[in-house]
Amino acid sequence: MPSPEPEIKNHIRRLRFDHGEMTQDQLAKQAGVTRHTIMALEAGKYFPSLLLAFRIARVFGAPVEQVFEYQVIPDSAETLRP
Repeated sequence: MPSPEPEIKNHIRRLRFDHGEMTQDQLAKQAGVTRHTIMALEAGKYFPSLLLAFRIARVFGAPVEQVFEYQVIPDSAETLRP
């Protein structure tokens, strides 16, 4: 039986707006990455390294758990079982 699919969600977009409507470019510069990296993270197309996750969290003055959320998505076959 396959294990459930893990998924990492993030709250970067909300946090940027909570921090004075910070732009993707401003966050990227403070975190030491490109704006394209921030765009990919927000779109869920890229998962950060642990180091980058900590750098982004530090920009927001928040713990990593407030920025990134690890979720396990159950396999669709498992959800259909009684």
